[in-house]
Amino acid sequence: MSFVTAIFAPLLLLLPPGQAAPARAVDTSPELAASRDLGAGRPLDQIFHSRDADVFAQVRIEQRMTIRISPRPSPVQPNMLSELPGRAIATRLAERKMGKCVPVGRIAGVQASGPSRLILYLRDQRMVSAQLERSCRSRDYYSGFYLADNTDGQLCVDRDVLMSRSGANCRLTRIRQLVEVRE
Repeated sequence: MSFVTAIFAPLLLLLPPGQAAPARAVDTSPELAASRDLGAGRPLDQIFHSRDADVFAQVRIEQRMTIRISPRPSPVQPNMLSELPGRAIATRLAERKMGKCVPVGRIAGVQASGPSRLILYLRDQRMVSAQLERSCRSRDYYSGFYLADNTDGQLCVDRDVLMSRSGANCRLTRIRQLVEVRE
């Protein structure tokens, strides 16, 4: 590109499309056609002819969403003496079978429990035990985990990979619902 073309090109782009090229006689001589093909000729011819060419482009739009499940906030420690008279009967939790998937939108928080187990707290006051692969440690997930969004919006066993903030990537091997058992 010549110096003159570089100076005037931005100014010509400000003109409306119909006024950019002045009316002129068309020379069809073979010498001029050859010079146009080589990019020679008048400096502004490249700009005028570039607007006439059809430009085809391909645009690819990708969308990727990552969901963050944060840890459950620690409960406020109540005054121990205030609960002595009204203390409830001791309860323990037992695991009960459930499906292989949990809706991601219902997960309210997560807490590490045991060597390779996470407790998922759901918005409907249920708790779910999620077992990680053998090589994974639950303490890597103390600050929550990330999950790639799926089309069905579910967290499923043997399909989804949980990514911790520390860099660990693990799959779930099983999930069970935790229910209270009164003694």
